[in-house]
Amino acid sequence: MSIVLWGARRLLAGLAAGFLAFQTAWASLPKGLEQVAVVEGITEYRLHNGLRVLLAPDQSKPTTTVNMTYLVGSRHESYGQTGMAHLLEHMLFKGTPTVRNALGEFSRRGLQANGSTSSDRTNYFASFAADPETLDWYLGWQADAMVNSLIAREDLDSEMTVVRNEMESGENNPFRILMQKMQAAAYQWHNYGKSTIGARSDVENVDVAQLREFYHRYYQPDNAVLIVAGQFDPQAALQSIARAFGKLPRPERELPPLYTVEPVQDGERAVTLRRTGGTPLVAAMYHIPAAASPDFAAVELAAQILADTPSGRLYREMVPNRLAAATFGFTMDQHDPGLVMFGAQLQPGMPQDKALATLTDTLESVGKNPFTQEELDRARSQWLSAWEQAYSDPEQVGVALSEAIAAGDWRLFFLQRDRVRGATLEQVQQAAETYLLQSNRTQGRYIPTDNPVRTPLLRAPDLGEVFRDYQGDPDFKQAEAFDPTPQNIDSRTERKTLNLPNGEVRLALLPKATRGGRVQAALEINFGDADMLGGQRAVASAVADLLDRGTDKLSRQQIRDRIDQLRADVSFSGGGTTVSVNISAPGENLPELIALALDVVRNASFPQSEVDEYVRQALTSVRSAMTEPTALASRALARHGNPWPRADIRYVPTFEENIKEIESLTRKALVDFHANMYGAGAVRFSAVGDFDPQAAEKALAEGLAGWRRAPAYTRVSNPYREVEPRQFDIDTPDKANAFYIAARPLPLRDTDPDFAPLYLANFLLGTSETSRLWTRVREQEGLSYNVRSNLSVSAYEPSATWTVYAIFAPENRKRLESAMSEELARAAREGFTEAEVKDGVAALLNYRRLARAQDSVLASTWLSYLERGRTFAWSADIDRQLQALTAERVNEAVRKYLDPEGFASAVAGDF
Repeated sequence: MSIVLWGARRLLAGLAAGFLAFQTAWASLPKGLEQVAVVEGITEYRLHNGLRVLLAPDQSKPTTTVNMTYLVGSRHESYGQTGMAHLLEHMLFKGTPTVRNALGEFSRRGLQANGSTSSDRTNYFASFAADPETLDWYLGWQADAMVNSLIAREDLDSEMTVVRNEMESGENNPFRILMQKMQAAAYQWHNYGKSTIGARSDVENVDVAQLREFYHRYYQPDNAVLIVAGQFDPQAALQSIARAFGKLPRPERELPPLYTVEPVQDGERAVTLRRTGGTPLVAAMYHIPAAASPDFAAVELAAQILADTPSGRLYREMVPNRLAAATFGFTMDQHDPGLVMFGAQLQPGMPQDKALATLTDTLESVGKNPFTQEELDRARSQWLSAWEQAYSDPEQVGVALSEAIAAGDWRLFFLQRDRVRGATLEQVQQAAETYLLQSNRTQGRYIPTDNPVRTPLLRAPDLGEVFRDYQGDPDFKQAEAFDPTPQNIDSRTERKTLNLPNGEVRLALLPKATRGGRVQAALEINFGDADMLGGQRAVASAVADLLDRGTDKLSRQQIRDRIDQLRADVSFSGGGTTVSVNISAPGENLPELIALALDVVRNASFPQSEVDEYVRQALTSVRSAMTEPTALASRALARHGNPWPRADIRYVPTFEENIKEIESLTRKALVDFHANMYGAGAVRFSAVGDFDPQAAEKALAEGLAGWRRAPAYTRVSNPYREVEPRQFDIDTPDKANAFYIAARPLPLRDTDPDFAPLYLANFLLGTSETSRLWTRVREQEGLSYNVRSNLSVSAYEPSATWTVYAIFAPENRKRLESAMSEELARAAREGFTEAEVKDGVAALLNYRRLARAQDSVLASTWLSYLERGRTFAWSADIDRQLQALTAERVNEAVRKYLDPEGFASAVAGDF
């Protein structure tokens, strides 16, 4: 159809231009590389050894993301080898003969790097401030790791506790375990029924020789796809790729074929999970086509119509009728036919059988109650808005392409968008009726059924045929480059004050071209003081949370629909003396979104039904947290030494007090608080991206016009106070994972001379992957999957908190506590070496440059700078202070502030 619309002359011209571009690119390619396909600015190349390469240049953000995707996941594991793909992901970071601690080396160079494993793929990714040398080094590491990883027995032994700790952390989550067990019941033969983390017995008894064999079989150039996205020189990148990977030979082995096809399910299947803690859940799974199937987009849209909040059919049938506190649903886009899962979270006492019956009846009655065009348009708008947000961010593009590769081909990322755009109501209706069947369901019980209606046999499509003539969106455009130095940020940002009749609005506006023409904006309104908010902690939070549940003219659904129509992501939050709005949207829609956001904040109506729902959900959340080790330990430490009376906004309530506060909430209290406290007078706004500053100013002025002036704002202080060192032991029965946290207050402000030395010291102690705590607790002793240190410092007063924490297996408590205490004591006693300080400064500066390249970070930072009277010159000054640091200066500050005996701690777990 598109060829007919373009006309023959335009078609021939386009083909000629494309051919010339292809010839030019081909002529300049390094030896051994050939160009394969181009879609919307993303180009695929192939090396002689089979490695596929995707380049997705984007000059608008000075960061580079590299993602190496291996086409191996839990789907490829054999009997007795479950979890091997995931274990291998961990092992690759342990090192090669030339790089023995990859994570530490990444941290030293300022790379945000990690890996992940799914049923279809394993990937290794890193983001960093754009730099040709860093890109060249990381490509070299990827090539080295592809063929030279040691997979040594001693590394396997040290990492085993870490992997078990990660496994146990997942076992604390009832939903995650329920989903795993439902998948196991849904699949009779296919490996999608096995959890990626693997069986504990397989992981703990893995044979290192088999693990090496698995590595050498799948970690080869012809089974991998390299993605480079963001700001880089494509020609130079191709040269680096050719140097790093071109020397690797094409493997001679043949990959074993995977030929298992899951048979059609011929009856309901049941799972019941019983564990301590958490809140009740009901769920249902159905087999659906593979992600590459033409039917998959229709299934996704059907799932969105059914599971969205608050427009979804599940929500409307269950939440207002008090059969659920919340509902959800999502598809699993996989290489082979996968699943769609729907569910509901219940409060204790809600009738579980009735909830499950209502859930399945709603899903399986689409034939009797067909979808409407309005429902489809809403779902399509939501899906496309999410796609556009991902596409506008080079870092997200790399991840999205990796998932499309795992599903069969990177171009699925664009083809799915095209299929969603073109999906008809008839197609979506047919998809729901075809797959949401009783005989295709896995839920809480099995019931034999005469003459069941069965779904069609599902197979992966022929992607070669699918993509024979695929070109992608012809309107694709690249964005301009932007230099994220503090000096350039300050010079490009317009800072001014709007003096309105009802108060001032402080502005920071940074217009610049972005991929997808999007803008990140933030609005904050302040009011009142600590005395005015006495006894209204829960009310203040509830008011902020319920703002977008309806106004005097718009329902909750109408607000959500308008945001979706404007292809935006808008969030309202707050509590105490503050309400905040964050906006991510196409720049041309920003004025209308500002008007909508201010209308919502000014005219929120707090419908009784929404207040009731909020109370139910909040109670469910608190009661669930009351059995979680992390929440219990953190709350105990937060309450320890809290000097404020119970009515004060700064008081930390117990869980029981929290429940009573929530139960006592009334609509009248919310309406009164909103009427008395919300208003103009102390407003700040920032925006970064592709937008019209004058239009944004006009929208703000019009949106605030005539609004009452809020009570005068005074920031709620949080002064330094001494806290008695004390240990809290908290028992959490039947929890496989435990949590340790320790903290101490410090008399420190971020303008003090000691701030920069302690900022770096915290990084060296437990923020990076070369830090003392990480090296000792995770790398050497393998006690924790996640161990960190955090230093929180006030910009307003000398008040700070130094915190360290770790997750661990309960049986390792003594070793974990000893390791944490010993490393704190060693840092205080010995300090850090010149080499540590030098490497730490380099890495920390790289992380800071990477942060300044994120538009959302710039918008939120400008908002805080407006309140503090700062600019990015302050950020540049911190950079200079870091560059000037010596080990002597850092250690002087550490000895002054880091007293290991002064930490209070809390430990929660099943001991």
